[in-house]
Amino acid sequence: MISITEFEPDYVVPPGEILMEYLDSLGMTQRDLAARTGLTAKTVNEIVQGKAPITAETALKLERVLGRPAHFWQNLESLYQAARVREQEQAHLVSDLDWLKRLPVAAITKLGWVSTAADPCAQLDLMLRFFGINSVTQWAVLWDDQAVAYRRSLHFETHPEAVSAWLRRGEIEAHGIACAPFDRSRFRAVLDEARVLTREPPEVFQHKLIALCASAGVAVVFVPELPKTGVSGATRWLTPDKALIQLSLRYQSDDHLWFTFFHEAGHVLLHGKRAVFIEGDGAADEKEREANRFAADLLIPPAAWRSLLAAGRPNLTQVQAFARTIGIAPGIVVGRLQKEGVFEYKIGNRLKRRLCWVTPCPESVESAG
Repeated sequence: MISITEFEPDYVVPPGEILMEYLDSLGMTQRDLAARTGLTAKTVNEIVQGKAPITAETALKLERVLGRPAHFWQNLESLYQAARVREQEQAHLVSDLDWLKRLPVAAITKLGWVSTAADPCAQLDLMLRFFGINSVTQWAVLWDDQAVAYRRSLHFETHPEAVSAWLRRGEIEAHGIACAPFDRSRFRAVLDEARVLTREPPEVFQHKLIALCASAGVAVVFVPELPKTGVSGATRWLTPDKALIQLSLRYQSDDHLWFTFFHEAGHVLLHGKRAVFIEGDGAADEKEREANRFAADLLIPPAAWRSLLAAGRPNLTQVQAFARTIGIAPGIVVGRLQKEGVFEYKIGNRLKRRLCWVTPCPESVESAG
């Protein structure tokens, strides 16, 4: 007779095979087992052939007749069913590998967002885990559901997988930022404090900006741009009490970064909590124009701007003095002058601060001006 401790399988086999081994060792037929358990002969045969599962009730009956605990039989069944599901999932992964090819996997793994796997199916599984979804089908459902709200250019529509990966990373990082409940008045006050930070280097302003905005219910995250996205920033609400502003440093200059931040802040204050905004190269609609005006006026108040231009085109020394007077970085003033056609785009770039992600970047090319 089999001892209850001598068989501990470390591999997955149909429970019916194990059951038959027990019956054979005991000299018991399927009909005998049916008589002892009260199961029908048909049910016993279907369990042996893998056509019927071992239920909790059946496992208890097998425990009494064969001497192995009910959880042994239930574990066998559970492992077997899980293995069958994994086989089915593997087939689904193989059929979904084309989706993996549309993702910038090399860039994502280089940034450390997802581990690298040699097997394509394993890599696809890692990407699904990154997105927090069960299948590529669910990714499509989520993207299609959100796409209506996105302010996207045609460029985004060409590579939605890359854009969604960038957005997902921002969402993950934002969940790690503890925020107070959103407070509109507090956030508006925070923006005045943020203007002063424009004169600080990244190692100072980044942490301070994140902390300030979190105190008002807004999570600010800096996420490197992925290939084939063309995004500068994005705004959305994670919960009714927590907004997310995501920045990419796409152009790697302080004027563009800060304008994008205040633009996104404008969306938070001016527009609804159900809307999602992504800033790229597409044509601006009315809400984008409102956010642009909000950012421009907050950074450089209209009266101050008019005074700067009152005597004609300023020189760079005047630009620097003006920036000090209103308390912002001179590169922001240069960017505004270039945007509005007062300066050519080659003029004043030496006053802009070039921003880098991790490693030191080469000195920016400065044009005389």
